[in-house]
Amino acid sequence: MEEKEYVIDEIKTLISSTGEKIDINPKFLDYFDLEELYDIKENLLSKKENFRENNKDFLEQIYEKTKINEI
Repeated sequence: MEEKEYVIDEIKTLISSTGEKIDINPKFLDYFDLEELYDIKENLLSKKENFRENNKDFLEQIYEKTKINEI
């Protein structure tokens, strides 16, 4: 598998909310060069990490409220 195909596979997995690869129109992906694909990949990784961090605080708040209600 060439490097561009490998990065495209990673992008397909990152786009998915379940972690499974999704289908993307190959003609659309051919439009991007390797550097642009790496930028897309890094952007998706960053968005996923930010999403996790934002949800972490929210979930901790909910957990703390449930502990208070159990007492």
